[in-house]
Amino acid sequence: MDNINLSDIEIEVLLFGKWRFDTAWEKISIIFKDDMTYEQTRVQTFILYKPKELITGNKFNGVWYVTERKLHLNIKSIPNSFLNLQIPLAFKISFADIVATLGSLFTAEKYEFVKINSSKFLLKDGEQSIIGTKINTPSGMRGNT
Repeated sequence: MDNINLSDIEIEVLLFGKWRFDTAWEKISIIFKDDMTYEQTRVQTFILYKPKELITGNKFNGVWYVTERKLHLNIKSIPNSFLNLQIPLAFKISFADIVATLGSLFTAEKYEFVKINSSKFLLKDGEQSIIGTKINTPSGMRGNT
């Protein structure tokens, strides 16, 4: 992997596509689209975190950007949350989406880039290092979908 001598825009361009990485308690797959939105799937691997997954679901959508070599993820919707209620013959109330959007205004996920190239990255999340690998993505998954 290359050392980080890249501008924020160059890092963003390298991120376009699908990436896979693990944290201490999760397996994560994320697609960074060129319209600056993302789709993320998280699978909890620690049994005590499974209830959280049951409430929120494992899919997240939002917007992303890079500033000062830090990746920012702002959640905008949680489509599989059971808190998104459908009232028969009326409208859908997306409580989870409202909470996620308000929460991301104050506490966006932030990861610091240590290294990145076209196939791998090394991020820091506090003291934890995260190694990600790019997965080949069909062209239909990129951009405005």
